[in-house]
Amino acid sequence: MMRIRLFLLFLLFGQVAFAQAPSATLNGQVVDKLSNQPIPFAPVQISGTTIGTTTDEQGRFEFRGLTPGIYNIEVTSVGYDKAAVFEIDVSSTRVRPVRVELVARSTELEEVTVRPDPFVKLEEAPVSVYNVGEVDIKRNPGANRDISKALQSLPGVAATASFRNDLIIRGGSSNENRFYLDGIEVPNINHFATQGSTGGPVGMINVDFIREVDFYSSAFPAARGNTLSSVMDFKLKEGRAERMGYTLTLGASDLAATVDGPLSDKVNFIASWRRSYLQFLFKAIGLPFLPTYDDFLVKTKWKIDDRNEITFLGLGADDRVRLNLEQDETDLQQYLLNNLPVNTQWNYTVGAVYRRYRTNGYSLFALSRNQLQNDAEKFQDNDASSENNRLLDYSSRETENKFRYEQVERIGSQKITFGMNLESAEYTNRTFNRVPYVGEVRYQSDISFYKAALFAQWSISALREDLTLSAGFRLDANTFNERMQRPQDQFSPRLSLSYRLSDRFRFNANAGRYFQLPAYTILGFRDNAGTLVNKVDARYMQCDHLVAGFEYTAPSFVRITLEGFYKNYSQYPFNLRDSISIANQGSDFGTVGTVPVRFDNRGRSYGVEFMVQQKLFKKVFGILAYTLLRSEFESLDGAFLPSSWDFRHVVSLTGGKYFPKNWQVGFRFRFNSGTPYTPFDVAASVEKSNFDITGQGIPDRTAINALRTDAFHQLDLRIDKKYYYKKWSLNFFLDVQNVYNQVTEFAPYVSVQRNANGQPIVDPNNTDAYLPLLIPNEAGSLIPSIGIVAEF
Repeated sequence: MMRIRLFLLFLLFGQVAFAQAPSATLNGQVVDKLSNQPIPFAPVQISGTTIGTTTDEQGRFEFRGLTPGIYNIEVTSVGYDKAAVFEIDVSSTRVRPVRVELVARSTELEEVTVRPDPFVKLEEAPVSVYNVGEVDIKRNPGANRDISKALQSLPGVAATASFRNDLIIRGGSSNENRFYLDGIEVPNINHFATQGSTGGPVGMINVDFIREVDFYSSAFPAARGNTLSSVMDFKLKEGRAERMGYTLTLGASDLAATVDGPLSDKVNFIASWRRSYLQFLFKAIGLPFLPTYDDFLVKTKWKIDDRNEITFLGLGADDRVRLNLEQDETDLQQYLLNNLPVNTQWNYTVGAVYRRYRTNGYSLFALSRNQLQNDAEKFQDNDASSENNRLLDYSSRETENKFRYEQVERIGSQKITFGMNLESAEYTNRTFNRVPYVGEVRYQSDISFYKAALFAQWSISALREDLTLSAGFRLDANTFNERMQRPQDQFSPRLSLSYRLSDRFRFNANAGRYFQLPAYTILGFRDNAGTLVNKVDARYMQCDHLVAGFEYTAPSFVRITLEGFYKNYSQYPFNLRDSISIANQGSDFGTVGTVPVRFDNRGRSYGVEFMVQQKLFKKVFGILAYTLLRSEFESLDGAFLPSSWDFRHVVSLTGGKYFPKNWQVGFRFRFNSGTPYTPFDVAASVEKSNFDITGQGIPDRTAINALRTDAFHQLDLRIDKKYYYKKWSLNFFLDVQNVYNQVTEFAPYVSVQRNANGQPIVDPNNTDAYLPLLIPNEAGSLIPSIGIVAEF
């Protein structure tokens, strides 16, 4: 009945809001991608129409009197590759200029062979790179306007059946990803972050800021280091130039307010604040934990002149999880209450990027600071009246100050990039934790050290631009220990090539070696005697990539790719306490890496990816992605076993269509074959000496990832309806996750039977243990939600 009411309410809003749409304006500027210089007299055409214009002497263009909606444009200019910008949301409420960046050609090609290409092409990374636009994220069914979930539509990105949005790329752990916002590195883009990893359940970036994202699953540019599985370069919008504007968004989990506009002729800004109401929903449906979050994002752009600009950025979040002790009726509720800690966490990143453009390139200077504070505590039976009941008291802070310099030059057919990184890092930790078989872990840690890197990359186009080659390297070092002070040990070469076999058919390949520093939780771990046990042997994690494949660009903006990849891991941390690779951890609340480790674990991930992508054409869009992969890491005895990310078969089918009167319908189907998991040692778990400390099952370390879960599959649907008025607009959407109510079973939770008073029942045959209880662990339910976006 509730679902029917929600749908009727959605239709009612549509009837009430009906009105005649006013006209809209689409404008922008065409510039040289490297020099930022305007390109005059360049023809600009709206795709699929006869409507066109030409840029003026400042490279600016404008279309007036358009019907509000989604448009594609195509741009040409002598001496440049043609370009297409897809799915521009043109509204009557605001005029946000479109920036079109053209890439200069090194040779003159016959006009008939050059076509506008909507798919990202980078000399440094001809393979494993995808571009995701603002509209792709907002309309993605089931993603709840979350960029991490929207990326699950791409090849090599696995979707998990749990509530989290950890990015698992080509069989790599969620701690192997790096994020950049307008050139500023951000350690994590999720609320309730897992310290020592990059995952979390809710995205922290308001998608109203995002213009597009370049997603790399390999072939990382030399200027982007400290990663093994992916790099995400976020390009954020600028504030409106003509007037102040406001956007209010009521989503499935939060309320967002955004304001943007000019501060002067040369300065604009955009700022947002979001507040969750998950705690009210969770309380209403009887969940035993209540999460709350706030976040903010601010960007200010100062265009000093045509050759100089400064971008200021601020991003932060405040997250809190408290327990709903009243919800303790079911076995599952009791289990969660006995295991989830009370957690508070905050983080921020602030920074500035200065760009100085020249005729053939630009210089970039980026300065930033980020901090993460993570606190958690837990008492046995949630009884905080006595310190004797304390099981966990954790407080930790990470602080980084970063400087990066990049120089980019184009000389004829060559492109040269070089630069450096400097960074200071501080990590503090105060830990008290009771651990089975170990006892009390109690230590305080305070470390600080410096990092440095040099990088360079050279690219060239040859054979009338049929062949593109790129070679680069990176040197990383830090002062944490003697081993990592030697930059030659972290020499990171890479080589890419792209060869045009025909007008529409290309062969692409890349080989590279990449390094990543272990998490601060690992570097700063101490034993009870205060010894920094992981310091002497600590080293950078290493992964060698080999990727090759074919790309076919069909008419009507269709792209088909087939890629094979191999990732070879070495020097990976191995958890000595739990006898498991750190690569198998990182997809849960809390921390990863506060354990003694050794740095000799090896792993491998390999597979094939296939993708068919249809950019918007005749009001239809879609993407089919299939990945076949194996992911394996060494066990304690050196045998290669399936990792926790060995998804084998990953399928994603996303598509949709725009209909008249601003209706839009989209769907997303996802499938993962069963994933490995380690069963619990039930007998050890219910021993009093263990269960009184952990309140949960203890994994059977003799059967690492020996079992698999059921396959996961889910269908999500989304319906959007937009209404445009003279000074404001409304967007109503109905998002239905898991339409056919698919339930996926995971490994059951291990708990103990309790009497009417909630006390554990002792095993009559073993007075040192309790009677075991296996609690089903299921995920998946039909979730309908309505969202409203009002823009003024």
